[in-house]
Amino acid sequence: MPLTGGSAATIIAGLLIAIGLFGVVVPVLPGLLLVLVGIGVWALERGDLLGWATFAVAAAILAVGAVVKYLVPGARLRAAGVPTRVLVTGGILGIIGFFVVPVVGLFLGFVLGVYLAELARVGRDRAWGSTRGALAAVGWSMLIELASGLLAAAVWVGALLLA
Repeated sequence: MPLTGGSAATIIAGLLIAIGLFGVVVPVLPGLLLVLVGIGVWALERGDLLGWATFAVAAAILAVGAVVKYLVPGARLRAAGVPTRVLVTGGILGIIGFFVVPVVGLFLGFVLGVYLAELARVGRDRAWGSTRGALAAVGWSMLIELASGLLAAAVWVGALLLA
């Protein structure tokens, strides 16, 4: 079965989806939004039931993924006893780190922020354990986001094969 579309919209959609998936792993770009926009470009160009149904299914998958990526890690953090203010501190230092050391500074700043906040809150002996718990939660969040982006991309590829 040949893939439908050597059209510009299909190529642009594929590029946006690929860039979006990359943006999930390297949080510089709005990953899932780019995946959705890519599928939307393709659906708009097609203008038929298959295109819009594909867009609707992908949008639903991405919406569920966006909600779950906050619920699961949040529950794990609450179970580990890591308060929200620690994550806010990590987020703030992550944003600062992003501008100081592009791309990897976001991750480094987040880890440093969580560690420093936990150091002040629970002391040196327990700070690293709490920091590992926060990092695991962030890892789960990224994994859930990537899985939903890949599933939405698979729906799009499936629609290309059906067309």
